[in-house]
Amino acid sequence: MSRISAIEVDQAPAASQELLGAVQKKLGVAPNVFRTMAHSPAVLQAFLGFGEAMGSGSVSAQLGEQIALTVAGRNECDYCASAHTILGKGAGLAEDELAANLKGEAGDAKAQAALTFASQIVENRGVVSDEQLQAVRNAGYSDAEVVEIIAHVSINIFTNYLNHIAGTDVDFPVVSSRQAA
Repeated sequence: MSRISAIEVDQAPAASQELLGAVQKKLGVAPNVFRTMAHSPAVLQAFLGFGEAMGSGSVSAQLGEQIALTVAGRNECDYCASAHTILGKGAGLAEDELAANLKGEAGDAKAQAALTFASQIVENRGVVSDEQLQAVRNAGYSDAEVVEIIAHVSINIFTNYLNHIAGTDVDFPVVSSRQAA
């Protein structure tokens, strides 16, 4: 049950209406998580800007979705598990890979190293050992990519926490994050 409502586009602050219009144009709909963020135009703008910037990074869209699923699984966020399953399909990931990613697992060794690192970041609240950092580097990730993995984890923690606190109603086909347990 929603505790912070997803506001209707025409009821949002003017600055948020413009941003939500852009989301609707791109996705065909303004998902509840965006309409919840829309209470604060600053938050919505920051989130959208972060996503746009990460889209031009070194980490692929596929790996970004795999990280999002891993973080959703670790934080038991059904909203993000559901949304990123759809987005992951759109990025070209197979059903079985998406289910594995929610558990922090990948079929590819290099992707697995990134998901293991992402899981360690979540589980240890950002405190990783020299060995854990070296393991992701040894898998072939540059320092730029490592920083981007950290950024992907961070923005997904934000949406996981927002959805937990807000009680955002899932407006995608529901995927249970508990299957990751």
